[in-house]
Amino acid sequence: MAPHAAPAAHPRSPLPGAPRLTVAQCELLREIQILDEYGERRCIHIPAERPLTVFVDKRELVTLMTLGQCPELLVLGYLSNQRLIESIRDVESITVDWDVGAAAVRTHHGVKDLAGKTAKRVVTTGCGQGTVFGDAMTQLHTVTLPDAATARIRQTTLHRMLETMRQQESIHRKAGSVHGCALFELQPQGSEMLYFVEDVGRHNAIDTIAGWMGLHGVHGADKAFYTTGRLTSEMVMKGAQMGVPIIVSRNGVTAMGHELASRLGMALFGRAANRHFLCYTGAERFDSEPEPQRAAVRVVAG
Repeated sequence: MAPHAAPAAHPRSPLPGAPRLTVAQCELLREIQILDEYGERRCIHIPAERPLTVFVDKRELVTLMTLGQCPELLVLGYLSNQRLIESIRDVESITVDWDVGAAAVRTHHGVKDLAGKTAKRVVTTGCGQGTVFGDAMTQLHTVTLPDAATARIRQTTLHRMLETMRQQESIHRKAGSVHGCALFELQPQGSEMLYFVEDVGRHNAIDTIAGWMGLHGVHGADKAFYTTGRLTSEMVMKGAQMGVPIIVSRNGVTAMGHELASRLGMALFGRAANRHFLCYTGAERFDSEPEPQRAAVRVVAG
């Protein structure tokens, strides 16, 4: 993978009135020399984590630790998922400058009560200490997901999604230490991957996808979201705010994530790899096509 490789994305045009975004690039991988278990020195690649300080109308908001694969969409999705903006059209422009490690957000009319919205912070389990502003958590009662009759997934579709992710070229495969997230469109005969991005934290990756969806006017009702990270309350909350009713993880689910998904009517699949998975919540959204039970092998002592 090239050092400046862009995320895998379905070609779409931004919405009319969408903010102007720079296309800032940076080195995603760094080559270092290591000593392995055989006493041999060799060169490997590691992800190039870096800070990005976000300023909204010249006011410092937060510093995000990121890989930097698509920083403008990360910032846009972060503002949206934190409920600091009501629409992406509230943002006039996002300018990222890696020389100073800053993202300058300019809005059309300012963010109403920015101080009040950011006063209460909850430090989450996000890699690198994620932060959710209290206002975002209190507004979950306004989230409505599509009903189970219209937003569902077949077991064969789930298998194909997992196979797509298994074959996806990734930074993780080359260097490890990152999380990947992907957005799939569910179709009558399967699914199509619309966007795939990696970052040092799973919360950054989902925010980047939220930014891509907002920029292009993509709704979440007929979508499924895949992540390599665990499904905590933060991940479930952000998926719900994006309107996505089905989330699939290679990892597990926390109790609070499970409780929140149950309350929202969201389908959560965890420990999903190859043909294995666990459906934790939302079985009413799932068209099961059970695998044949493997016959037990009896060993008789001779």
